Amino acid sequence: MRIVLLSLLLCVVTACSQEKVPAADITPPVIASQQAVSMPDTFAADAAMAVLNEGGTAVDAAITAQFVLAVTFPEAGNIGGGGFMTIYMDDEAAFMDYREMAPAAAHRDMYLDENGDVKTEESLFGAKASGIPGSVAGMWEAHQRFGKLPWKRLVQPAVDLAKNGFNVPAKLADHITRYMARMEEQGISSNFEQFFGEAAAAGVLFKQPELAAAMERIRDQGKDGFYEGETARLIAEFMAANGGLVTEADLRSYQAKWRSPIVYPWQDYKLITAPPPSSGGVAVAQWISMLNEVLKQQKLPDQNSTAYIHLMSEIGKRVFADRAEYMGDPDYVEVPVQALIDPEYIQARASEVNPDAISVTEEVKPGLYESPDTTHFSVMDKWGNAVANTTTINLSFGSGVVVEGAGFLLNDEMDDFSAKAGVPNFFGAIGGTANEIQPGKRMLSSMTPTIVLKGEQVKLVTGSPGGTTIISSVAQSILNTLFFDMTAEESANSPRFHHQLWPKDTIAYHEGLDAAVVSELEAMGYTMKQSNFGDVHLIKRTDKGLEAASEARGRGKAMVEEAPLD
Repeated sequence: MRIVLLSLLLCVVTACSQEKVPAADITPPVIASQQAVSMPDTFAADAAMAVLNEGGTAVDAAITAQFVLAVTFPEAGNIGGGGFMTIYMDDEAAFMDYREMAPAAAHRDMYLDENGDVKTEESLFGAKASGIPGSVAGMWEAHQRFGKLPWKRLVQPAVDLAKNGFNVPAKLADHITRYMARMEEQGISSNFEQFFGEAAAAGVLFKQPELAAAMERIRDQGKDGFYEGETARLIAEFMAANGGLVTEADLRSYQAKWRSPIVYPWQDYKLITAPPPSSGGVAVAQWISMLNEVLKQQKLPDQNSTAYIHLMSEIGKRVFADRAEYMGDPDYVEVPVQALIDPEYIQARASEVNPDAISVTEEVKPGLYESPDTTHFSVMDKWGNAVANTTTINLSFGSGVVVEGAGFLLNDEMDDFSAKAGVPNFFGAIGGTANEIQPGKRMLSSMTPTIVLKGEQVKLVTGSPGGTTIISSVAQSILNTLFFDMTAEESANSPRFHHQLWPKDTIAYHEGLDAAVVSELEAMGYTMKQSNFGDVHLIKRTDKGLEAASEARGRGKAMVEEAPLD
């Protein structure tokens, strides 16, 4: 049966192109009355809205936000990491993959000791944990295709904030303080405090001269200002001196890739979401579609009720079993995307769900068809174009080391590979051979920047950080806004939950979930663990106009403004 259904790969919905894409004519005829941003911090929100007010597109605003966050949101914003950008521009859906790649010297067993056991710290801390960064290349390619305002204008706010400084928010100062304490407690050697120790005090004016110089090179030389010349030399020298693998040749070889997004019908909507090497688009499509199938046999339970959380957890088990078995970099392995979201397959998987009791975890197998710190932001411009962008250096502050002379943190994305088949990574996700380390390969991701259309109009722009919990956060933000008709603010701040097959029968949940529901789930046999995962930033279109929201417990800012007339 597996062989027969693998033939569905011939009609897989994702594809990649390495050809240069011609610039679009960004002259939409219809002007909406509003524009919106939902950002993880105020600096990015203000800078992005200023771009929109100058007539920039949603992509222009996203590029500015990406670079500003590299300065003011160092735990996840970056030029030393990567990510995914889902775009809806002039009625065209597009997807930019700027995920990190494994260096040429990387190999399958690089994190195993002489006994074949995983050396976990090597893939999480230090230069060896870092893949080739993709963020600058991704922003450059997005601008080449969809940009309207000049590149230098879009990068300049980040230069200014790095050179002139910004006042450190209390939550950032606290985060840096806790991170340094944890590094010391675990005996991890790093130059992090040398670069960020000053920012451990709330309100201090924090300047980053080396990062400012690196940003100026990007501003003036575009992509070449990072992947060649001075910055490339600094990265390669730092790597060589600290056990890392990335070379100047690796940097020159990096390519951001345009891929076809997953475009998936659901209810009266159309999802535009992330294809492999993200697992998130397939996973979200599976999750909400299996829920649809189950609801053909039973009534929709109340949002965040015991029955609802159990039902979603049962579905989640199947989603994550498939993720572990089949998902990887489509340039290296065949990923059966269309087969995994085929209606007959969804129906078959949904039929396995037990609405009354917990399925035996060990018996939940892949179907036979056959951040934790990341950050996300959402943008909608006055023409109704939208960007959902999720970017990451993996864990908070990435690998914990800063490129000396360039002032930016390196990612620790190599941990997102399967260091050894069947062994969980930091997020507890188990992978197989499809996600094993190979030179030049992109590591599997859960990032799921998603745009939902109703007709040809953007209805929802959403996404979240949080490792594997991203998939739950995005699925629930879609269901909360469109199934349960919550406002943007209600959806962003409604307590969420997460179940991913392993650890066995374990549900992570937000503070605020009803205590009686927690007790009832424990009585069913679930292990309940309170956790502060994710940071949703979404924009919703209603009959009355746009709504934007950032999760309140973060330090984000969401704005809706009347757009200036042209």
